[in-house]
Amino acid sequence: METLSLFDDIVVDAPLTEGIKYAGSKLKLLPCILELAKKAGAKSVLDGFSGTTRVSQAFAKMGYRVFCNDISVWSEVFGTCYLLNDKRAEEYCELIDHLNSLAPTDGWFTENYGGLPNGGSAVQQDGLKKPWQIHNTRKLDAIIEEIENLSLPKVDRAVALTSLILALDKVDSTLGHFVSYLKDWSPRSYNTLILKVPHVFVNDKQNRVFRCDIFDIAKDANVDLAYYDPPYGSNNEKMPPSRVRYASYYHVWTSICLYDKPMLFGKARRRKDTSDKVSASVFEDFRCNESGKFIAVEAIEKLISVTKAPWIILSYSSGGRATAEKLNEVIKRNGKLLQILELDYKKNVMADMKWTNEWLRDAESPNREFLFLIEK
Repeated sequence: METLSLFDDIVVDAPLTEGIKYAGSKLKLLPCILELAKKAGAKSVLDGFSGTTRVSQAFAKMGYRVFCNDISVWSEVFGTCYLLNDKRAEEYCELIDHLNSLAPTDGWFTENYGGLPNGGSAVQQDGLKKPWQIHNTRKLDAIIEEIENLSLPKVDRAVALTSLILALDKVDSTLGHFVSYLKDWSPRSYNTLILKVPHVFVNDKQNRVFRCDIFDIAKDANVDLAYYDPPYGSNNEKMPPSRVRYASYYHVWTSICLYDKPMLFGKARRRKDTSDKVSASVFEDFRCNESGKFIAVEAIEKLISVTKAPWIILSYSSGGRATAEKLNEVIKRNGKLLQILELDYKKNVMADMKWTNEWLRDAESPNREFLFLIEK
């Protein structure tokens, strides 16, 4: 449990959560997010861009009713595992032990993502680097095939898939995503894939898990508070937003959850449905439209305006004064800004409240993280 207090009258412990390596993870921000929610007096929360569901897990463990939403298939699986579970962790031991006992086999994942040790080099005979060594993709192939054959109930299947993804994340040879892979095998890639029961918990708040368009869920969700952490892309106008798009970063997790053996392309063997022209998101595009307005900032304004919840916590990753100033205008037009918190990455702590002019100056520097508490 990590403890951090920003307000004299509120002290919040962030409960244990788990997830994969993830760009933009909010693990360090959890105590602050929870404190802002408590300051608002919320009892129910919409986590609109749930990702690995760490924020949703934390809210659920703190007794909130959680609406968990993301467009990613694998995020829906994580949400189902952690938020809809009604069994004790030990009740899944037999299933996980069975999956660990399976004999390795060659299959679709080994063909596309498994590599030989090659004396330390991850570059294979076909000239491509691979994210896992072949001894682990063979286990992956056996396990995923068995999960499909077992025809498990929805939550049990989600627990099995979550266990598999968490285990794979511990033996990969990547920088935390699947757009490019390391030239030399990482030390952890030599380890053997071993599934463990996820840290599931029983919650009686009737949580809900969605995989739908954020604008649809925002206007319909009957909750006290909405937490938004949009998948920010690059603000470099010369860089297509797809280069840092989450659909492409985590395409392998999608293939594992769907087990649809999709068409692949490129050196990273990405799913064809994550190509630049197919999987764009307005929130990841910090370029300007024809009228000179930032596409992502316009999307944030639309999201705030349609949100039904009376309170909003918005997470923002800085990338320059221009977008920060526009975002500040958006917030002022659509609600009352009550609190601004800033994460100091060098010190790994949250700063006290930032007045508007202060956070705008700080936003000029890269890698700044802000939390806004907004009352509509």
